[in-house]
Amino acid sequence: MVGHGPRQCREVLQRRDVCTAQSEVDARRSAEAAHVKKLAEAGHLLRLWWLAGEWRPNERRSIGVWRADDEAALHADVLDTLPLRPWMVFQVTALRTHFNDPGQR
Repeated sequence: MVGHGPRQCREVLQRRDVCTAQSEVDARRSAEAAHVKKLAEAGHLLRLWWLAGEWRPNERRSIGVWRADDEAALHADVLDTLPLRPWMVFQVTALRTHFNDPGQR
């Protein structure tokens, strides 16, 4: 289990080359689903959403709340291990708990 490292919000733009064989896309998506489940079980992935209205051919956006000791560890130990990583662009924002967060009560 990951320690109490900072939470990171990650926006992901996933683009794939239109020339990529569908069999490779399917294999990577399947591997991604299994790997993300392991990352969640290990405490790295806390939440994950698709952005509404952002469905375009060969391009998808998602936002996740991830946990790692720091941003370098987030990239090296978590994000860079994703099977779909070659097709992803990340925007990482560190998060802090808000004193009015109802989840903290």
